[in-house]
Amino acid sequence: MTRHQDSAANRWHGAAQLLALLRAEPGITRAIAAQRLGISSGGATDLVARLRTAELLDESPAPTRGRGRPTTVLRAHDHGPLAIAADLRPGDWRLALTDIAGHTDIVDRSLQTSSDPEELIAEVAAAISAVADREPGRVRAVSVSVAGTVSDDRLVQFTPRGWSDVDLSPLRHLDIPFLIGNDATLAGLAEARTGAAHGAGTALHLIIAVGMGGTLIVDGAPASGAHGAAGEYGHIPFGDPATQCPCGAHGCWDLTIDGRALARLLGEAAPSDPVAYTHTLIADNPVPDNRIRQAFDTVGASIGRGIAGLVNLHDPDVVTLGGLASPLRAAAPRAFESAYLQGLMAFRKKSAPPVLDGVHGDDGPLHGAATRAIDHIVSEASLAEWARQ
Repeated sequence: MTRHQDSAANRWHGAAQLLALLRAEPGITRAIAAQRLGISSGGATDLVARLRTAELLDESPAPTRGRGRPTTVLRAHDHGPLAIAADLRPGDWRLALTDIAGHTDIVDRSLQTSSDPEELIAEVAAAISAVADREPGRVRAVSVSVAGTVSDDRLVQFTPRGWSDVDLSPLRHLDIPFLIGNDATLAGLAEARTGAAHGAGTALHLIIAVGMGGTLIVDGAPASGAHGAAGEYGHIPFGDPATQCPCGAHGCWDLTIDGRALARLLGEAAPSDPVAYTHTLIADNPVPDNRIRQAFDTVGASIGRGIAGLVNLHDPDVVTLGGLASPLRAAAPRAFESAYLQGLMAFRKKSAPPVLDGVHGDDGPLHGAATRAIDHIVSEASLAEWARQ
């Protein structure tokens, strides 16, 4: 960034702070925003007016609440910047548009029928272009969540489809910032910003589908690693060292905590869809027999024991769960809790971090992708660039 660009960006510092408040506190008024920012009412009026002129911010009448002077709430401008968030899952993909206030609307979706990853990537890239073309000049970033192990621009492992080393760079075809991340990382970001871990300084999020992924969120930002591939907790060797994982390593925790583990414990063939298998097994056995109960307990204990190890490692304020982690814990609560507490270091047992179900559910990765894109759009440098254009 040049000295001139740096100076221009600095002038947008207060604007960036105000827009962060708008996302954190939907429906905030100008007066309350002034209090939060420690500025005068006149200063807030001038700031809001500048953002309205730049088509970043506007105000709408607040809902009527009895007598009193009518007030207004801050909102994103109708002609302001947007981001495209994409969510590539094992069975489908979705695209959403999100504004700088964080309002997200799904605008396209499709079942993943192609067995060719290159065809799928081309299909999603075309859909992204079509959405951007409908909002000329307004789309300022694209953020993609992928349900697999991502390293830089490559999908290095996508277990549900048996794909490996898939080039994702064709998605990066628009002349705007492009961000890509693992679904568990982005789901954790969503839980930290607007979900069960909101307000926590350090939060650990874990998600189970076919195996386990996750992320450590510190002060609202995920620890993504040198190539974006951090958080592959399922490949920590908490499992049987004699068993090889599809990732190439031996003894992965993955193989002890999902539908593949349940089927193996029940003496059944490995399911083609471990996620659907797990959901069906839980739904069809609200009062499981001893054989199924033991399988649930074994898996639940492995999940609890592993989480204890991660708590000892990361020292989080809270642990949040997504995907199948929540129903699997619910299917074996005593086994999970016992293994979790037994696995903690002695000084942690009396004040063990709570393990909470996430609030965003299956939409967590999409919300996280949108959050990451808006983080970029409302940076001081990006706001200055929007105002220039």
